[in-house]
Amino acid sequence: MPADMKNINLLQLEAMVRLVEERSFSRAAKRMFLTQPSLTKHIRNLEDALGAKVVNRASRAFTLTPEGRVVYDYARRILKLREEAADRVMRVRASEAGDIRIAASTIPATYILPSAIAGFRKRFPEIRTAVRAADSSEVIDTVLENGAEIGFIGKKPASAKLADEPLWLDRMVLAVPAAHPWARRRTVRVREIAKEPFVIRERGSGTREAFERCLAEAGKTDLSRFLVVAEMGSSEAVREAVIAGVGISVLSVHAIRRELKAGVLAALSIEGCPIERSFHLIYRRQFDLMTHHKIFLDYIRTYRPESLTLR
Repeated sequence: MPADMKNINLLQLEAMVRLVEERSFSRAAKRMFLTQPSLTKHIRNLEDALGAKVVNRASRAFTLTPEGRVVYDYARRILKLREEAADRVMRVRASEAGDIRIAASTIPATYILPSAIAGFRKRFPEIRTAVRAADSSEVIDTVLENGAEIGFIGKKPASAKLADEPLWLDRMVLAVPAAHPWARRRTVRVREIAKEPFVIRERGSGTREAFERCLAEAGKTDLSRFLVVAEMGSSEAVREAVIAGVGISVLSVHAIRRELKAGVLAALSIEGCPIERSFHLIYRRQFDLMTHHKIFLDYIRTYRPESLTLR
């Protein structure tokens, strides 16, 4: 009968090794926490798969057949490799070193995470991070598809497959050029904004969704009634368009912090439509966090980005 090695499993190989070590079916079974008939069955199944006997049962003296000696040598090596693999996994899991793949929407990726990671690296130089920027919807898909282990987005995810934690608050304001007639005002009405050239983020952006949600909840209007002159794929592009005079727009205070301090842009609140949101930390519920992931998450949960108080 030809050998069919595909049907041999680790339990059968271990049964053979323990049998040789103990030189007794009963002692080998006890060592493996099996009954003696169960261990005997594993040996028989091994022999059936090999198409050859591995143990001489003709006498009370325990001996291996020539085929049994060959299988025994390989079985010992296989079990040793199993032990080494388990040990290696345990050492990797206990190590603080490692790589973390992160996906983040524009504001966290550009204005929060660089500073956060700089502080993190000073404390944990053996942990490396790679950050990929995308809009919130793309970040969700990337984490779900295992393209990233951890994500940061500007909205609560709808997928039940994701764990999420609100981390940092964000406030959005109407950004106008310093030379704009509204630059010295503190507030503006929605109906006034709708008459001005307006620059918006692309669909899928958390910034755009937060603004649209605020308009809908306030019962004011929707973007279809705005004078939209441009749609941009990032907060940086929107900011530069506002500076260039293309139009006005709603932006996170994080995205225009330096421009506000430098007097290049001015920020106004929108009457009846306060736009605040939380940035959310997300990861797959079934993701098996290792030590370096846990260290990063503990750090990021306590990190607070630079806040800005508008005057």
